[in-house]
Amino acid sequence: MYAATATIHTHLKDRYGERLSDSLALRSQHAHGEGLQDAHLPDVVVFAESTEEVAHIVGLCHAARVPIVPFGTGTSLEGHVAALHGGVCIDLSRMNQIIAVNPEDLDCRVQAGVTRMQLNRDIKAQGLFFPIDPGADASLGGMAATRASGTNAVRYGTMRENVLGFTVVTAEGKIIHTGTRARKSSAGYDLTRLFVGSEGTLGIMTEVQLKLYGLPECMAAAISQFDTLEGAVASVIMAMQMGIPMARIELLDSVQMAASIAYSKLEGLAAKPTLFFEFHGSERYVAEQAEMMQDISSENGGSDYRWVKAQEERTALWQARHHAYYAAMASRPGYQCMATDACVPISRLAECITEAGKLIEQSGLSAPIVGHAGDGNFHLQPLYDPKDAEMTARAHALTSAVSALAIRLGGTCSGEHGIGFHKLEALKAEHGEAIGLMQSIKKALDPNNIMNPGKTVPM
Repeated sequence: MYAATATIHTHLKDRYGERLSDSLALRSQHAHGEGLQDAHLPDVVVFAESTEEVAHIVGLCHAARVPIVPFGTGTSLEGHVAALHGGVCIDLSRMNQIIAVNPEDLDCRVQAGVTRMQLNRDIKAQGLFFPIDPGADASLGGMAATRASGTNAVRYGTMRENVLGFTVVTAEGKIIHTGTRARKSSAGYDLTRLFVGSEGTLGIMTEVQLKLYGLPECMAAAISQFDTLEGAVASVIMAMQMGIPMARIELLDSVQMAASIAYSKLEGLAAKPTLFFEFHGSERYVAEQAEMMQDISSENGGSDYRWVKAQEERTALWQARHHAYYAAMASRPGYQCMATDACVPISRLAECITEAGKLIEQSGLSAPIVGHAGDGNFHLQPLYDPKDAEMTARAHALTSAVSALAIRLGGTCSGEHGIGFHKLEALKAEHGEAIGLMQSIKKALDPNNIMNPGKTVPM
């Protein structure tokens, strides 16, 4: 433990008692997310229960220049919560109160530790739902911090479009509020958007104001399988060009389908490129859209088109999609998954995935592909033996090459995972001279570089 951390440890212990711990077990739990098991432990973990407590902790750390790492549910994949320089991990999971729900205005305010599933359970009886669905039951503060999206983004957008405002604790321990409940504003700099995706490097979001949506009258899903990946992607492009307003359109390649069939017990499906669809609206509207999608799929070589309308079947289908990461892991027992993502213009998606397939073949690794095809975002899941240094290096090289490929095709190194510290080099390649402006913003808001240092922007 650094001397400065030891200095404030006593102050924190006096106030937070058992809510502060320096046990190795708890520090280890807070040292990594669900991605690579990065062994960077914080010196202490403290469980905050209010914005004022977060401000108190940050104020002490600012004065002593001690690093701070905010922690939600630990589901991130790019090393966001690794304490690269030790310091204090502020766990926000106990800040789990739904502060206000406004059905007439379709918005709500929640503490940062509220998870998306918790919110949806609470508001379902009012005929409302929050659609951003990254798969994991992530905290809403963490989802905002990483600019998360997920399977529903093609219709409802990402966290960027669905956050109205924040309560933020700045690097100096001050409490500020950004945004309002109004749906638009031209008043001053858009600080809300500045904090969305900042990954805890500019401040800690303790409350989030969110848009809500009315539950659709009808939700129905469908599956279509293809002999080629190109046929599946062509179907997506045609559907988007025709303006079919699908809620979800997900792509699984043959390797991922084989893993998902085994893991999620998907009966009657083959291990070949597959699209999962979902439609929201009235009964008649959903039926019309599903029929149009079936015609498009057939035109591009799709077969075995199935319409899944029953709630239990639809839930099972999307659970299988959300468990793709675990299915990939299960296909290679003892291996780890170096999950990464990239996003390109939809017209370049087939090219990008085809080229990624060649890179996978050259690497000699198994790397299932699954993606949010409707917005050009796909995930690569290279599997490797962490005890094999040479194989681990190949996995790193593969993820870096896919990031470079996406950038070359006019896309981005990350559509929704964020940067953390794994993609700093890719970020520099993508943004060039603009990195200097990002560094200036970081220095202005966090002059002592204590807020999740080493992440998001290379300093």
